[in-house]
Amino acid sequence: MNTSSHDFVTVEMRGLKAALVARAQAQRVSVSELVRSAVARDLGLSTKGEPRIGEMPHPAGHTASVKLSIRMTAQEASQLAAGARAAGLSRGSYLAGLVTNVPVLSTAGGRAEHIAALRVSSAELATLSRNIYRLTALLRQANVEHARPYREMLDTLAGDVRRHLELAARALADLQPRSRGTGSTTFPTT
Repeated sequence: MNTSSHDFVTVEMRGLKAALVARAQAQRVSVSELVRSAVARDLGLSTKGEPRIGEMPHPAGHTASVKLSIRMTAQEASQLAAGARAAGLSRGSYLAGLVTNVPVLSTAGGRAEHIAALRVSSAELATLSRNIYRLTALLRQANVEHARPYREMLDTLAGDVRRHLELAARALADLQPRSRGTGSTTFPTT
């Protein structure tokens, strides 16, 4: 198939159009694809191995965007749209995420929930940072009495930072594509 120019043929179907459309829908392919495969089969030609539009190789480091038309039932299309909305993504980005096995898109944990948890944890870490800054200022002033309430914060500081880093690592890992067949990533809890 020459991808730079298309070869079009107009055919008088003489009453076969309804059956053709029904067969294409049943096979979940386009009418054009069904006709091409039937013509190729009748002519004894192979369409296998010929790249389709969007499947042409690209130079290294170059990613081209292609428009993809897919056939789905109305219910499947509705599920796709609902999943994309829930993830806060376009349908194309959501589908691409499912294809590349982004864990938060294919499991119960949602992308929005992961991002929200990461924001909450980051906000807590920012508060911790402000408290450490305040404590440092009090200690510089030799104001030990006002610095005492920060003692408990210092006792839990290492654990709080570690929990944030573990949450951030899990959330970011779950937002990235994984190759099929790899298990879930585990993180040390020391």
